[in-house]
Amino acid sequence: MKLKAMYAFLNKDLGLIEKELESAIQAEHPLLRQASIDLLQAGGKRLRPVFVLLAGKFGEYNIDEIKNVAVSLELIHMASLVHDDVIDDATLRRGKPTVKSQYDNKFAVYTGDYIFARALELITKIDRIEAHKILSKTFVELCIGEIEQIRDKYNFDQNLRCYLRRIKRKTALLIAASCQLGAIAANVPEEVHKRLYLFGYYVGMSFQITDDILDFTSTEEELGKPAGSDLLQGNITLPVLYAMNNIVLRERILKISESTTSEEIKPLVADIKNSDAISQSIILSDRYLEKAYRILDEIPSNKAKNSFHNIAKFIGKRKF
Repeated sequence: MKLKAMYAFLNKDLGLIEKELESAIQAEHPLLRQASIDLLQAGGKRLRPVFVLLAGKFGEYNIDEIKNVAVSLELIHMASLVHDDVIDDATLRRGKPTVKSQYDNKFAVYTGDYIFARALELITKIDRIEAHKILSKTFVELCIGEIEQIRDKYNFDQNLRCYLRRIKRKTALLIAASCQLGAIAANVPEEVHKRLYLFGYYVGMSFQITDDILDFTSTEEELGKPAGSDLLQGNITLPVLYAMNNIVLRERILKISESTTSEEIKPLVADIKNSDAISQSIILSDRYLEKAYRILDEIPSNKAKNSFHNIAKFIGKRKF
């Protein structure tokens, strides 16, 4: 089953979310507007809005209320991608030129800041103090995750705890917040929206681990960028951590630096792909998914719950 088929009953409301996203990024400055539109049109799974809407189905679902949460969370995600591309000096995102490659780093930073600001402006339409506290905390953690990624570039003296803390901040917490804030906007009982937060957190951890695996196992065409780009950019992901348990691979990994070229790294990427580092990473991803499934067992059953289960399964079983 394709991902979009798992939540087809949301299609009408997701279409509205897409229009709201387009409206939200209509900056007065023509270059800023065009850069934001290009980023939006580059596509994406829109998982965060989907999770917001699904979580809202556990309560008093009102699209006119909940749409502001969905749009805000997706804008925050989009803005973080723009900043990520500056940090990583990335030229491609989903197979298309990044904002920083089309313009420059300064312009990209301000574009990301503008999109962040629009997200915060929209969330003010939600008249719930708890929602603002959750989003503010998530925003702070996301920024800390960005700083940690900069600090840890080409730092091969990392452990599993460092990696998990970083992906928690950069990915999992925003997905968790999407679930919880969507529920809060729909007046879902506290015991349920806290469970939905945990579900989103566990799925988010699995999602990022899976992305890090795919960076080694997918083709350049599938990724929209060269395989092994994370390692080339000095980002130490889970497959690399596991691969470093192999003495031979560890020696080769430690030679990676800012001067390493994409051609030079290809043989190493292939060897990591064929090592047990990939299967070990899949095992950890599956552990997070099992935790997510157990959380779903603790919340009421409805169509949204079935969609959550199917999406979680899809996320963990993407092509390796």
